[in-house]
Amino acid sequence: MEPRTISQIHDAFDQGSLSPVEFTRGFLERARASKLNAFLTLAEDRAMEQARRAQDVLERTGKVPRQELPLLGIPLAIKDNLVVEGVRTTCASRILENYVPPYTATAVERLEAAGAVILGKTNLDEFGMGGSNENSAFGPVQHPTHPDRVPGGSSGGSAAAVRADLAWAAIGSDTGGSIRLPASFCGVVGFKPTYGRVSRYGLVAFASSLDTVGPLARSVQDAALLFSVMGVPDPRDSTSVESKAEPAPQSLQGLRIGVPDDAFGPGVGPAVEAATRAALRLLEDRGAHLVPVRLPHARHSVAVYYLVAVSEASSNLARFDGVRFGTRPQAADRARDLAEFYRQVRSAFGPEVKRRILLGTFALSSGYQDAYYRRACQVRRLIQQDFDSAFAQVDLIATPVSPTTAFRLGEKSQDPLQMYLNDLYTIPANLAGLPAISVPCGQDSQQLPIGLQLTGPAFGDGRVLAAAQWLQEALS
Repeated sequence: MEPRTISQIHDAFDQGSLSPVEFTRGFLERARASKLNAFLTLAEDRAMEQARRAQDVLERTGKVPRQELPLLGIPLAIKDNLVVEGVRTTCASRILENYVPPYTATAVERLEAAGAVILGKTNLDEFGMGGSNENSAFGPVQHPTHPDRVPGGSSGGSAAAVRADLAWAAIGSDTGGSIRLPASFCGVVGFKPTYGRVSRYGLVAFASSLDTVGPLARSVQDAALLFSVMGVPDPRDSTSVESKAEPAPQSLQGLRIGVPDDAFGPGVGPAVEAATRAALRLLEDRGAHLVPVRLPHARHSVAVYYLVAVSEASSNLARFDGVRFGTRPQAADRARDLAEFYRQVRSAFGPEVKRRILLGTFALSSGYQDAYYRRACQVRRLIQQDFDSAFAQVDLIATPVSPTTAFRLGEKSQDPLQMYLNDLYTIPANLAGLPAISVPCGQDSQQLPIGLQLTGPAFGDGRVLAAAQWLQEALS
């Protein structure tokens, strides 16, 4: 029987029917031959060395030491906005095309310390800015089962790699849905932890108050294991928090699941609504109670997000100036003045990144900051209060992940507003800093995957993961 979880892979390692070296080599061969453009950089020598070390541990101990090395020999892919020492990190941007970092992100360090094998760096929307993975300077990622469709973004390379069996699991980042949306489009599990539970040290910042590192995996069980390895406080990240993990519920019996009154509003595809409602009925059949809830300010989430996120992005991306970070073209060295120098350097940014920098700079400019950025922060607080009120009545909140299934390549690239509205259901969790997960719950008539989103209260990560695992088991 083919392994379906990390635990089953370790069983195969223990029995000698599989070895870390041959397991890793298989993923590298498939990744090298793939036409999906999911990987930007394959770290083959590094991966094989880590696999050989895992093999040495097995030969020495006889069995996988699961407590000390819970990820021993497991091949993972890393989104290319998390730095790995000695491995090119581009953020899918020409401005960082040849950047090789001198250190490793904390989340990746912990995965490697747990025995994981790092296969390479996956494609993304440039600097994480996009919902379709079409904004990469190195070309779009293709959907793993429908090549004419997008895989979702910005962690589309990570989601596609997992679904196409190019990596066992992957790490992404989620600023407004960038883990959950591609997970839904590609039919894998994608988990965004509570803000601060996983260190952002070594994650190239997009919007610092929203960015979250999390796993994409084949099963909720594996996503929970990856999260447990990464979710440890980090003194190098001032937003890293230590929380006492609340006890996870022992069953769905009596679990109160809130369904917002506008969860199936205009724009939600019939197949998405049908699959989501069917999954909710399944949870109800297993003992959960469905409770109507109101999130009255959630309808403003997209507007709030695209003010807060672009404002923070314009500040964070100021460092890519050809002096501190970023490629400096020869034309910049010949510039007659500083303005021309910056024009030459920053022309390397793609159109979506430029658009967001301009919007953010405007929103923070003198005379407009109070009208735009400050007002957005005030409404963000109202959205957080809506969730606080809702979680006084329910344990979890369920919605679709996206109004539609994966759309065609190029379909929305000329209409930024329609692209932004695709994040309607995922953005609120980022604005409120809450844990949320996408679990595959069905397909449309063209066999395109559909995901159900479960959102929990702050630090209710265990609650979200437990409910998601029961749902996945019920659906299997």
